[in-house]
Amino acid sequence: MARSVLLQIARDAIEEVLQMQQKIDKDALLKEYILLKEPVVTTVKIYLNDELRGIYKDANNNSLLEAIINAARKAAFEDTNFTPLLVSQYLRCEIEIILETDKGEIREKDSPLTTF
Repeated sequence: MARSVLLQIARDAIEEVLQMQQKIDKDALLKEYILLKEPVVTTVKIYLNDELRGIYKDANNNSLLEAIINAARKAAFEDTNFTPLLVSQYLRCEIEIILETDKGEIREKDSPLTTF
């Protein structure tokens, strides 16, 4: 099954930091997915071996695109309860996105990139 656009954005945001290069084309994403412009309270959780490894909730009235990017990076690298995520951990982690909408929560979780 293909990874959703939202989960791919979260993964790409983390990879940009790990690889120190830009990967996300914000303009292209905003043109193709208009809903990414809408403000949505967004939480990103990172799990490693089914245990929470990082979490961040972006409730700053950012666009969905900016909220996912911000929350993913902060969950991976700035959660003070954990050390910054390493590449080896990133490859084995699961990412969950929680969107708080006026119709309730929407949750999505992906699988690790590798299972070694």
